Amino acid sequence: MGEIKEKLTDWQKRTANIMNGGGEKYIKKQHAAGKLTARERLDRLLDSGTFVELDQFVAHRCTEFGMDQKDIPGEGVVTGYGLIDGRLVYVFAQDFTVIGGSLGEMHARKIVKVQDLALKMGAPLIGLNDSGGARIQEAVDALSGYGQIFYRNTLCSGVIPQISAIMGPCAGGAVYSPALTDFVYMVENTGQMFITGPQVIAAVTGETVTAEQLGGAMTHNQLSGVAHFIAANDEDCLAQIRRLLSFLPSNNLDDPARPAEELNTFIPDNSNQPYDMKDIITNIVDDADFYEVQPYYATNLITAFARLNGKTVGIIANQPKVMAGCLDTNASDKAARFIRFCDAFHIPLLNLVDVPGFLPGTDQEYSGIIRHGAKMLFAYSEATVPKVTLVIRKAYGGSYLAMCSRDLGADQVIAWPSAEIAVMGPAGAANIIFKGDPDLANKTAAYIKNFSTPYQAAKRGFVDMVIQPSQTRITLINAFAMLASKRESRPAKRHGNIPL
Repeated sequence: MGEIKEKLTDWQKRTANIMNGGGEKYIKKQHAAGKLTARERLDRLLDSGTFVELDQFVAHRCTEFGMDQKDIPGEGVVTGYGLIDGRLVYVFAQDFTVIGGSLGEMHARKIVKVQDLALKMGAPLIGLNDSGGARIQEAVDALSGYGQIFYRNTLCSGVIPQISAIMGPCAGGAVYSPALTDFVYMVENTGQMFITGPQVIAAVTGETVTAEQLGGAMTHNQLSGVAHFIAANDEDCLAQIRRLLSFLPSNNLDDPARPAEELNTFIPDNSNQPYDMKDIITNIVDDADFYEVQPYYATNLITAFARLNGKTVGIIANQPKVMAGCLDTNASDKAARFIRFCDAFHIPLLNLVDVPGFLPGTDQEYSGIIRHGAKMLFAYSEATVPKVTLVIRKAYGGSYLAMCSRDLGADQVIAWPSAEIAVMGPAGAANIIFKGDPDLANKTAAYIKNFSTPYQAAKRGFVDMVIQPSQTRITLINAFAMLASKRESRPAKRHGNIPL
């Protein structure tokens, strides 16, 4: 019994050492920086008492540069699985208190193992990133570790949801794993992402920039589009991740037949007057609750998750209060990425259309609006999930097609009486058609009356139904219920060549 007791005591000491991470000194530094430790983060992310840790005793094999004398508890990363709202997820959390959370060979292997398990079990993977980058002492072994992680990010893409949270520094090659995942959260003031840090930039280009300006949360949410969500602190970030995952199960009991009478008088009489598309969304989705993706980037287009009668849908909507809802290069990229995520995970698409066109100008042309807009056309055409399009007001020209017209594969096209579906605005079209006509004013008025409606498109079957706005919610619920058994075959091929 003495030998067994000794072994048990040894296990307890080893476990206590690992659970203590980098020790009290570094834990205090982590807290002083406004950050939780890796284990504290997992405690808040997962349902209480459900975390199961894997590879707790994994150790590095490096003997160079004094590494054989270094004790690195847990290899600087905590990995395992647990539950979120009762659903299995796999997780890893880099531990900045342990050698700066730096990634070496065995650190990477721990992450790779949970990636493989998540893929095998068909469960979401969540990575909490807080690392100083590659462990320099391990050189190419560390680089190899990143490569293995990137490879598995790609294998997992479209098979399991992958969510990354940037809760500390993330620099150099380390940024590409989050960039390969589906959604990236960033914590204000503590989370940063950049390929090359401020010091190197200053030395090479002479440009002076702070880490926050270069790769902070708002930089990547508003300017670069690398990140999808911003969080005020660690707790907010972890709560938001739980909320995002909540859109996968069906658990809402809102009344499906609820009318929204206010929508009947919502659209302004002046077709050039802006309004907030988010007000329409809140009126038609369950409990007025939707979760916007990339809310600070390309704000002329809204992408969001919501529920209709408890079933998750992905929403792509023009925003008339920003750039009149025109499509541009960034909005096209934002939409295409979101469409492809929803299609990969069998999430039906709801398209809310009020779009006057693609944004004109040399800046857009030189930036490749043709190529970027083509991504959106490709994504919609390729998607095989149920697609329902609701035309609310303007749907002009190529942008009408780009927002998932029947010709791009919409399964149901619904319109409000305020819808205007045409090659261009009816006033402009009349001026071209009746140019030089002495009765121009009367003919223009008649043309607008006849063509500033959804009925010409409905006559030709491009619109399936014209409805009262107040009946939008129940009409959409019925449409998606009808489409639940949709099956669509495509020509056999390895894959298409999306215009990246």
